[in-house]
Amino acid sequence: MDSFRLVVLASGTGTNLQAILDRLHRREGIEVVAVGSDKPDAKALERARTADIDTAVFLRGDYESREARDAAMANWIESLAADLIVLAGYMQLLSSGFVARFANRIVNIHPALLPSFPGLDAIGQALAAGVDVTGVTVHFVDEGVDTGPVIVQREVSVPADRDRARLESTVHAVEHELYPEAIRMIAQGRVRIDANEQRAIISDE
Repeated sequence: MDSFRLVVLASGTGTNLQAILDRLHRREGIEVVAVGSDKPDAKALERARTADIDTAVFLRGDYESREARDAAMANWIESLAADLIVLAGYMQLLSSGFVARFANRIVNIHPALLPSFPGLDAIGQALAAGVDVTGVTVHFVDEGVDTGPVIVQREVSVPADRDRARLESTVHAVEHELYPEAIRMIAQGRVRIDANEQRAIISDE
C-alpha cells in the first residue's frame, strides 16, 4: 500500500513536528517525507535531519515576492507527491495561489476553540477575555486567518490563578496529542469537506 505522504512546514522549535514524528512517522502507512521552513536556523529542521528526513529552506529575501516564494515552495511540495501539507508553527502567511493549489490539503493547529480568538497570541486573548475554558483546534486552511473548516477541537480549562505559563504548557500538551490524531483521521479517509457546504466537516468515527 502506498504511504500517506506528509510535508511539514515549520518556522520555530518544531515541538508539534516532533509529536508527529514520534506518533505517526512510518507508522500506519503515514510518512513525513520532508520539512520546509522560512528560517535556516529553525530547530524544526534539526529535528527533521535527526530523523533522516529531507529539508528545504525558502527565504523570503531570495524571491521577488511572497507569491514567487510560495510558488517555488509549491513546486517543491508537488515534486514530493505530498498528500497533505501540515503547518506546524509556520509563521508566514500563505499566498492565495498556494492555498488554491492545495485546496483542502493544508491543515493547521490553533491554540483556541475557533472561531474564538483567531490570529496571534490566542492564549493571551483568552486570558484577557476572562474565559474559564479555551482549547485547541485543528482545521483546514483557507484564504482567511484561522477561518478554514474545523476538523477536531479539544477544550482546555484555564487555571484558577490564570497563570499563563501553566496554561501554555497544558495547551501545548493537548496540541501534541490532537494534531497527530487529526492527521491520522485524514490519512484513514475519515475526514472530508462536504461537497455542498465547504464549511461542513464529516468525520466517521
